[in-house]
Amino acid sequence: MAKKFSIPEMYQSPVIRTVKEHNQILDPRKKNLKPSVLDFGPVRFLIPRHFGFCYGVQNAIDIAYRTVEEHSDKNIYLLSEMIHNPDVNEDLQKKGVKFLFETDGTEIIPLTNLSTDDIVIVPAFGTSLEIQAKLESAGIDPYKYDTTCPFVEKVWKRGKQIGKKGYSLVIHGKYWHEETRATFSHAKAVSPSIVVLNVEEARMLAEFMLEKRPIEEFEEQFGMKCSEGFDPRTDLERFGVINQTTMLATETEEVMAVLKEATVEKYGEEDLKKHFADTSDTLCYATNENQSATLALLEEEADVAIVVGGYNSSNTMHIVELLEHKFPTYHIRNVDEIDGSQSVSHFNQWDKKMHTTENWFPLEKENDEPITVAITSGASCPDKLVDEIILEITSWFGGAKDLDEAMEPFRKTVEA
Repeated sequence: MAKKFSIPEMYQSPVIRTVKEHNQILDPRKKNLKPSVLDFGPVRFLIPRHFGFCYGVQNAIDIAYRTVEEHSDKNIYLLSEMIHNPDVNEDLQKKGVKFLFETDGTEIIPLTNLSTDDIVIVPAFGTSLEIQAKLESAGIDPYKYDTTCPFVEKVWKRGKQIGKKGYSLVIHGKYWHEETRATFSHAKAVSPSIVVLNVEEARMLAEFMLEKRPIEEFEEQFGMKCSEGFDPRTDLERFGVINQTTMLATETEEVMAVLKEATVEKYGEEDLKKHFADTSDTLCYATNENQSATLALLEEEADVAIVVGGYNSSNTMHIVELLEHKFPTYHIRNVDEIDGSQSVSHFNQWDKKMHTTENWFPLEKENDEPITVAITSGASCPDKLVDEIILEITSWFGGAKDLDEAMEPFRKTVEA
């Protein structure tokens, strides 16, 4: 039986929840990735099969809010943002929770200021062995209020398993990201480890491994992102690839392919298994599902795409990256970024800046065809934020169906 989580009422979503329940009833094995159509007449929304709160995020929210409720008499701290969603983090701060670190690892409150009576919640990304040790030395159990995603822990366990067998570890991830910093800490404790950001860096690492690039350049390219003394010429004699769970699954597979090809070139096809560990089982199911559902969205036609989520959310940015290949795509954190059809304030991940786009939303088309909006969100975004955007956009259209009428096809299935 699936675990039930207690999610605060403020995050509950009558619209998206009903659509998801409808899909779960009709497709319990999750075989159909075709998006649902929420039709208001002059405007309709394409709702992907998978998006929003994943298992790990629900688990983190459940633990964090229950901890706040049960220990209102104590000082409660989060190591850093619990998840990459500003609405959730800001609400926890309003409830008195304080952050110990910025997302980049900069200390806000020294751990030496904590007392043994204080509560420290480990975020969904997990934390490093170094910080765990500091908490323990301060008399605080880092595992008592631990919201680390089980799928992040799965990556750590797999890395530990192959590390103990004498394999080095290549981590596909963003080396500055909290999850990757934690994974790197756990990895380097058992074997030589290195972080690669993308396929380009994987190719560069392969060139060092094959001695096609001067080893003197290695420190400049990877010095900040590898364990002390890492030597690609020897430490990649036996290795496996693990990943930050929110990276594009297709890119992780490409990274693996590049390094596998280099291994074959150096050691031969017949000895591949001796040198290259199979770690494909570390890809997160939720990331895979969300990205597959996004690819299914791309098979449809839409006039505009909206992705809702935090601007530092890795999985959200990858969804944006996929959709913007086909649609005018806007990454926003909530409905407050929208000023009617006149303008939208949205995040551009390529220059890391906020942009304002005027006349961003088409209110009509030729032949009075409905406007079609592809809308989705990141794994740490409450579905209620998506509800609010759908209702806001629908209000711009005179003659639109009311919510009850538009929801009727989904409600019939749920209430049957």
